[in-house]
Amino acid sequence: MRQPSVISRRVAAAAAVLVVAAGAAACGPEDSSKGSDGSSGAAGAPKKGGTLTVLNSAPQEDFDPARLYTSGGGNVPSLVFRTLTTRNREDGAAGSKVVPDLATDLGRPSKNATVWTYTLKDGLKYEDGSAITSADIKYGIERSFAAELSGGAPYLRDWLIGGAGYQGPYKDKKGLDSIETPDAKTIVFHLNKPEGEFPFLATQTQTTPVPKAKDTGTKYEEHPLSSGPYKVVKNEGDGERLTLERNTHWSSATDEERKAYPDRIDVRSGLDSAVINQRLSSSQGADAAAVTTDTNLGPAELAKVSGDKKLAARVGTGHFGYTNYIAFNPKVKPFDNPKVRKAISYAVDRSSVVNAAGGSSLAEPATTFLPDQASFGYTPYDAFPAGKTGNAAKAKELLKEAGYPKGLTVTLTHNNDKNFATSPEIATALQEALKKAGITVKLRGLEDNAYSDTIYNVKSEPGFFLGGWGADWPSGGPFFAPIFDGRQIVKAGYNFNASQLNDSAVNKEIDEINKLTDLSAAAKRWGALDKKVGEQALTVPLFHPVYKRLYGESVKNVVISDWTGVLDISQVAVK
Repeated sequence: MRQPSVISRRVAAAAAVLVVAAGAAACGPEDSSKGSDGSSGAAGAPKKGGTLTVLNSAPQEDFDPARLYTSGGGNVPSLVFRTLTTRNREDGAAGSKVVPDLATDLGRPSKNATVWTYTLKDGLKYEDGSAITSADIKYGIERSFAAELSGGAPYLRDWLIGGAGYQGPYKDKKGLDSIETPDAKTIVFHLNKPEGEFPFLATQTQTTPVPKAKDTGTKYEEHPLSSGPYKVVKNEGDGERLTLERNTHWSSATDEERKAYPDRIDVRSGLDSAVINQRLSSSQGADAAAVTTDTNLGPAELAKVSGDKKLAARVGTGHFGYTNYIAFNPKVKPFDNPKVRKAISYAVDRSSVVNAAGGSSLAEPATTFLPDQASFGYTPYDAFPAGKTGNAAKAKELLKEAGYPKGLTVTLTHNNDKNFATSPEIATALQEALKKAGITVKLRGLEDNAYSDTIYNVKSEPGFFLGGWGADWPSGGPFFAPIFDGRQIVKAGYNFNASQLNDSAVNKEIDEINKLTDLSAAAKRWGALDKKVGEQALTVPLFHPVYKRLYGESVKNVVISDWTGVLDISQVAVK
């Protein structure tokens, strides 16, 4: 497998880290779809009408399907941009499934999964009433290759034949031969190698149709042509204020996933997280019909909310595929010694880490690299059982075998930003735990940009640091391979294979799994591979993420899937 665009990978990693703020630190046991009292929003059947307000910290920047990730900007893009496939809009684990959107099915693969064919549904229209065609989807993908529209997911560039050298339609008028459109309703993709997870890839916003005649380049984000239930009527401050109204040419007959209850959606961004939570808590005026897709409750806020039954009933709990972990670079001594890495694995006190992350209601300890969700192939294992508080005796035993009978001193690199799960609080908790095993930990805190530039560069990567990884879709492929596939090691650019593992057997198994179009069978294989690699102690899983977010008292029909872990505004009603 060739290395994806390192710039895009950096965007993915940054987005993944941003969602694991201190206020939403790990998977918890609660039902992901309900408030704390088991409710699913305000009483009464949902009805059409009204205005839904979205209060967010991050603006809806670059509101162009070429420049967004599937989850880019939360759920807002999916209200305007339809794709070949999409996520199943149901609560919990059921929401981790991929389902058809513009296409009639999940795609028809060739025998070796290198060719995928899709047929569009009948009656698909844009906001201006014109028909959506397969040529529009082809063009929408091709424009995502243009340097002017960078920022989106890298997979199509890597998977499509000829994608690596293609510069987009502004420079190359010929287009990509690996995307064929034999008629207005059929689109065929030719891939470099077998990719059984192509139906997941087809959920990426790059498969949004864009008619060539309507393309305005970098200005397209100001008024993209809607294929979804809402159209953009105002975009101010590069997404700080986004106003959406109904697309009258959208038909629910062609879209089983989006409910589109509100008449209008007012997205207000760039707000302080404390202000957002206060407004949602008070639910005054328009805020009674408000939600957030990017702001979590912190430990103190959650404690306050938990003491108020009415407020507690308006807390949505969601899970997202993400793992926070300790990363080792075996190229740096003493981490080249497996027994040192295993000693640290035994010494970790996950209870103290959970407390540092916000407590047991916000964090759940992890012993597997893959998230604890079936869609990823989660296979329970604990290669180095340390109990709840660490196994200092076992750690000391291994250190002695490694040649450090009197212990050793190491440096742990972390992020200085307290809003990240790679923060000083987590680092300090680990420092105290490892001390019990005779390991003296010196902390090296870096500012956010310096931290990223340091840990993702093979030339400067430390031997021992805090990391995290999230999936672009809920399966083992995009979660496991970037971290452990040796062919994805980047020597000049952003590298995410921190251990620099390049094991031919692991690489081969990744290729074999990628050939499978039976996603359940593939999941089992990812789980088995996770266990095999986990025994090498290349990482120490710490915890998985969960979100707890308030919503206004007038909000109905709360749906939170395991795909995004956040309230799905395509399902929300305010009447």
